[in-house]
Amino acid sequence: MLEQLRKRMMIGVLVGVVVVVGVVILSDAGALSRALRDFDWRLLPLVLGLTILNYGLRFVKWQFYLRLLGVSMLTRRDSAMIFLAGFTMVMTPGKVGELLKSYLVRQRVGVPMTRTAPIIFAERLSDGFALLVLSAIGLTVFRYGWQVLVVGAVASIAGLFILQREAWIHALLSRLERTRLGHNRGDALMQLYDSTRVLLRTRPLLTAIGIGVASWLGECVAFFLVLTGLGIPATGHILIASIFVFAASTWIGGASMLPGGLGAAELSVAGLLLLTIDDPAMTSTLAGTATLLIRFATLWFGVLIGIVALSRVSTWTSTLPTSEPDPAPPVPTV
Repeated sequence: MLEQLRKRMMIGVLVGVVVVVGVVILSDAGALSRALRDFDWRLLPLVLGLTILNYGLRFVKWQFYLRLLGVSMLTRRDSAMIFLAGFTMVMTPGKVGELLKSYLVRQRVGVPMTRTAPIIFAERLSDGFALLVLSAIGLTVFRYGWQVLVVGAVASIAGLFILQREAWIHALLSRLERTRLGHNRGDALMQLYDSTRVLLRTRPLLTAIGIGVASWLGECVAFFLVLTGLGIPATGHILIASIFVFAASTWIGGASMLPGGLGAAELSVAGLLLLTIDDPAMTSTLAGTATLLIRFATLWFGVLIGIVALSRVSTWTSTLPTSEPDPAPPVPTV
């Protein structure tokens, strides 16, 4: 499995290189180079620090979800290494490679993937809602792209409503088990859904969204610092624009299902910057420069951390057991 995921990640990295080259070409390489030279690089440690804050809070959410499912055998260190290794898999289509985290939990403590795989879905869903909340802050000032965000919010709420209808889903899974596709997979499908239901109950979901708002706000502020470092005035209007542009672009990138949101996120950041910031300094070159800086400070910085963590945990597959008795999942409470 690890080898297959590495190949998919490399495809995503190659796509990323193409996107970066495209941004450089569209922004005028010479002008972009000058903009990078003029950037206030003293802000870089603070930008990266806010990115690390985002990662830290998302790890808190990962731990929260593990506790909800009764996975208590992992040490905090092992859990952190698994969480960080998952950063490499954002470069797979639809981030399906993040199932690596579930796979590594199984390798380390024997918990079946069917039990922990729903954490990846719950993380994506709660992050999506958190980014929509942050985007809504900007919608009080800007009106760009609100239709897309509203449609996304309605679709997410509708999907959540359906998933919380236990009788409907159990009836669907029972019917699926009688088909060729679901034959002999009934128990696994039921455990997948039962874990999903635990994570998506009202209180856990609201807690996860709250953590998500705080974590992604950190990277929104990091984007604000990038803009000020490029010479854009540090005003309240620019801060709101930064929150709106980064949150909406990150949400669009995730919704695109492209590896790392590549292409979709970059185009959204640059385009929304030109639409929302009415300042002579905000040229297409500056927008391209800001896009490259924030993507390197968030996406590629995370991938680099993930590669280091993955090199450490990859040895677990050959030295650790892959199965242990699995206690029954906890009964969810509102």
